[in-house]
Amino acid sequence: MEKASHLSVIVDLSPTQWHLSAQTSNQYPLSIETFLSQLLAFLNAHIASKHENSLVVFGALPGKSVLLYSSTELFSDDVPSLDANSYLPFKLVDSTVIQRIMNEFDAIGELEEEPPCALVGAVTKALCYINRITHPSSTTTSVAEDPSIVHDPRILILSVSPDLSSSYIPIMNAIFSAQKLALTIDVCKVYGPDTVFLQQAAHLTNGSYIYLERRDALLQYLIMSFLSPTSIRKILAVPKQDKIDFRAACFCHKNIVDIGFVCSVCLSIFCQPLPVCSTCRTKFPINTLKRLNAARP
Repeated sequence: MEKASHLSVIVDLSPTQWHLSAQTSNQYPLSIETFLSQLLAFLNAHIASKHENSLVVFGALPGKSVLLYSSTELFSDDVPSLDANSYLPFKLVDSTVIQRIMNEFDAIGELEEEPPCALVGAVTKALCYINRITHPSSTTTSVAEDPSIVHDPRILILSVSPDLSSSYIPIMNAIFSAQKLALTIDVCKVYGPDTVFLQQAAHLTNGSYIYLERRDALLQYLIMSFLSPTSIRKILAVPKQDKIDFRAACFCHKNIVDIGFVCSVCLSIFCQPLPVCSTCRTKFPINTLKRLNAARP
């Protein structure tokens, strides 16, 4: 019997990037309204696939990450009015996600300079949530689920923002945590250039990284590539990325480097040879520094 599947969706809600995505000068403009309508259809498809499936949606906003919806933690203000012409679980997802996104956008207001989206924070919250529902304790009462149900967890990241070099270390820590939890990270790059760190996250967790070439077919991409749980992907032709950018960000200036210098003690990466490692304070011989500097291109 097919196991229940848990899906954690992380939505990049950068107002600036969504404004750029909706510009008519793009070959395939995509507004956030159109994006949300297709995303909600995908979320409803996941819920309809199996009764025991669970769903949680996180929003990565400028400077913070928030929980938008959880199928296991429902509050009294989340229950919409009854409608005989709609399926209640679908209506609950749609109304809750849209209302909370609108509330967060209203709270942002006018910013002189938009801080970067807290994508790493959203990924960390998703990992903690998955760890809690897959390893329930006897004292946990907030998760309204049968502990005997074994989940098949995965994370789907919908990204529109470019890489943030300062987030390299937190992203890598999140990837290692995902590997320890044996869960898959899928990435759908909706707008903007390819992200180096998210490519690595998908590859290292056996997930799929999809760059949308036709953004007007977003729903088709989501259903064909990300609806199936990991337990049955072995018999499906799920698309994978052909080329993976394994470049890292240096610890000194947070820049993505083509050639880096690695500390032999703590494995910190630097864009140039240093006499003392800034992480573990290891001192390197002068002859070694001379040899490394002579080998620089």
